[in-house]
Amino acid sequence: MTESHAIELIDVRVWKNRRLILDVPSLKLPTHETFSVIGPNGAGKTTLLRIISLLDRPGEGQVLHAGQRISSGRETLRRRRRLAMVMQQPALRNSSVWENVLTGHRFRHTPKDIASRKVGEWLERLGISHLSDRNARRLSGGEAQRVNMARGLVLEPDLLLLDEPFNGLDQPTRLALMDDLWRILQEIRTSTVLVTHDRGEAQALSSSVAVMLDGKVEQIGDPDQVFTAPRTEEIASFVGVENVLAAKVIESNNGLTTASVGEGLVSLAGEYPTGEDLVLGISPEAVVIEDPSDLGATTSVRNRIPGSVSRLFEMGAQARVVVECGFPLVSLVPGSSVVDLRLSPGAQVVASFKASAVHVIRSGR
Repeated sequence: MTESHAIELIDVRVWKNRRLILDVPSLKLPTHETFSVIGPNGAGKTTLLRIISLLDRPGEGQVLHAGQRISSGRETLRRRRRLAMVMQQPALRNSSVWENVLTGHRFRHTPKDIASRKVGEWLERLGISHLSDRNARRLSGGEAQRVNMARGLVLEPDLLLLDEPFNGLDQPTRLALMDDLWRILQEIRTSTVLVTHDRGEAQALSSSVAVMLDGKVEQIGDPDQVFTAPRTEEIASFVGVENVLAAKVIESNNGLTTASVGEGLVSLAGEYPTGEDLVLGISPEAVVIEDPSDLGATTSVRNRIPGSVSRLFEMGAQARVVVECGFPLVSLVPGSSVVDLRLSPGAQVVASFKASAVHVIRSGR
């Protein structure tokens, strides 16, 4: 293993009640980057985090930290002192915010002046200096989680482990904390593992993402790759690629393929044999809803398909629009577009998307 990997797992397996709940043949986590593990509840994310954090040992396999296999209890304790974990529910002591953040340095017998300086710095960086004398158990959820993060980061860990740290927070609090954490991680460049079921959190904070399903890591890549080009239909369903379409190739030439989907046609990049069956994925964010009067406009967009709105769900700043255009097509549009385009069930529209936005999840080859 090279120094580019903070953590490496080799043939790691974990059983519970004779059932295999984690099966990771190989996983390498980069140094100085944020690596997210996403998946639905019960996918094995927390089990994986406990193995990485050395809280649990796998039934089989090896866990390497910075290239070193941790085999003895003494090595485990020494290494765990270089880690920090931020859990979903802050377990704060019944004392002041200052005393809570100071806790780790007290255990490490850090000189008082050094510990005080570091506590003051991290309270400032997380915007909670004004709470230093408050009882930590009388804080709001967002304030308590900031204290929880400060308590871990003040120790300047080699590895930061975050287990659903934004879960349960209201949207404004969650977004503000995510923004501050992103800024801090860019500054300190601590190797970080974020476990979450929320793809928005992974996209906002991570340089790499792993998708876990049923105890297995099914796909790893940069966020754009994972969320727009899922390897399987199961991954596509989880990461929000709602448009998963069965297609058959009609023709291919000059790097472009035309395929039939339901009663309509779709153009996609690449060439495939005529008659081949494909499964296509199109992200709802890639589908634009337009006024049908613009259907003849000059554009580089290959797919401009007329249809009618069959369902419409307004979700605050966004709206989910289902268009029937020979096959059902889901689009996520700004909420303002609902008014501007007079969208409602039965409205005639044009759904447009680029050929490059069509991802082949599976082909017959």
